[in-house]
Amino acid sequence: MRIVECLLKKRIAAVFIVATLVMLQFDCTAQKSEIEQSIDANRKGEIVIKAKPGAKVQVEQVAHEFWFGCAIPNSFVDGSMAENDKKQFEEKFLANFNSAVTENAVKWGTMERRKGEVDYSVIDGILNWTEANNIPIRGHNLFWGIPQFIQPWVKELSDKDLELTIKNRAETVTARYKGRFTEYDLNNEMVHGNYYEERLGADITKKMAEWSQAGDPEVKLFLNDYDILTGKKLPEYMAQIRLLLKQGMPIAGIGVQGHLHAETFDRIQLKNALDSLAQFNLPIRVTEFNIPGQGSKYYEDRKLKLTDEEEVQKATELVDYYKICFAHPAVEGMIMWGFWEGANWIPVSSLYKRDWSPTPAAEAYRNLIFKEWWTIEEGKINSNGQLSVKAFFGKYKVTVDGQTKEINLTKAAGKVVVEWK
Repeated sequence: MRIVECLLKKRIAAVFIVATLVMLQFDCTAQKSEIEQSIDANRKGEIVIKAKPGAKVQVEQVAHEFWFGCAIPNSFVDGSMAENDKKQFEEKFLANFNSAVTENAVKWGTMERRKGEVDYSVIDGILNWTEANNIPIRGHNLFWGIPQFIQPWVKELSDKDLELTIKNRAETVTARYKGRFTEYDLNNEMVHGNYYEERLGADITKKMAEWSQAGDPEVKLFLNDYDILTGKKLPEYMAQIRLLLKQGMPIAGIGVQGHLHAETFDRIQLKNALDSLAQFNLPIRVTEFNIPGQGSKYYEDRKLKLTDEEEVQKATELVDYYKICFAHPAVEGMIMWGFWEGANWIPVSSLYKRDWSPTPAAEAYRNLIFKEWWTIEEGKINSNGQLSVKAFFGKYKVTVDGQTKEINLTKAAGKVVVEWK
C-alpha cells in the first residue's frame, strides 16, 4: 500500500511539474507576444503613397529614428589606436550604430587635468567625425560629483572660486559646442555622490543648468545614474527627479545606465523601472549598456573569457534587453558602452572580439536592428490611388515606377503622405 501511495504521489508531483512548466511557457509566450504588440504600437507609423492605380511601389528603410548607439573612446581620435583597428572601428561603428556618446572626452577631469590647461582636441576630433557621418552625439558629461573623479585642484578652490569655476566651465563648453551636441549629461550620478552640492548647497545643480543655458539657450540637459534599472536605486532617483523638477530645473530627459547587471538581468524589474520613470513624461535613454555588466565576475577580472555557450547566452540576454526597452514608449534610445574588445571597459560584453571577429551577440544584434526591426515592402497602388504601409519610424526611400523620393516617418507625426502626380 505504501508503495502504491508513493508511486501515486510521484505521479501527482510529475503532473504538477509538467503543468507548471506549461504555465511558465505560456506566461513566457504571452510576455513575448505583449512585447511584440508594444513594439508594433509604439515603434511603427504609417506611410501613405498616392499615385496612379496599378503603379509598382518599393518602400526601403534607410535609418532608424530610435537611437541605437555606442560610446566613442578617446583612442579613436587621439592617435593611440592602431591604424588598422581605427579603420575597422570606423567601418563597424557605421555599420551598426546611428548615434553616439563621448566615453571620456567631455569629462572635466579629462579636459582640464591641470587648472587652466583645457584640451579640446579630442572632442573636436570626435565631433568632426560624427558630423561628417551624420551621427548625432551626446556629451558625457559636464560635471561629475563623485569625489574620486574630481581633480585635486578643483577641491582646493574656495567655495566662491569653485562656484565661479563651475559657472565658467558650463558656459564655455556649451557655447563652444553650441548646436553640435544633441544633449549633455549635466551632473553625472548624483544619487551616488554630489560633492558640488555638499560644498555649495542644494541649488547648485539648477545653477549648473542655468549657466549651461547661458552658453547655449537650446541646450538639452539629461540626468544620468546607475543601479536604477536594477531597481536598487530607483526610489532615490525618482525622489531626486521630483525635487529637481520642483526647483524648476530644466530637465530634458532621463538617462539610465544599463551596465549594473551581471551575466543576466531581471526582465520584470527592467520594465518596472522604465514604467516608474515614465510617469515624469520625459524621454528616457539607456545610456551605458553592457552585458555581462558591472555586477558580473567579468568586471572584477577583465581577463576572463566567455565559453561558446556563454557567448550564446550573452546574445540572448542582449536581445531580450533591447526588446523590452524598444517596446517601451518612453525610451528613445539605447547606447552601448563599447562594442569592441579592444576598447571596452568590460571586454567580454563586446559585439566584436579583439581580432574583429563577430560574436553571436553581434549577429543577434544585427538581426534585430536591421532585419526584424527594419521595413522593406513592395506593393501596388490600389484602385483608389494609394497604398498604405506600416513601417518603423525612420528615414525611407520610396520608389514608384522607378522614381524615388526620400521621406522621414517620425514618431511625433505618426504618419507621412507622399504623392506622385
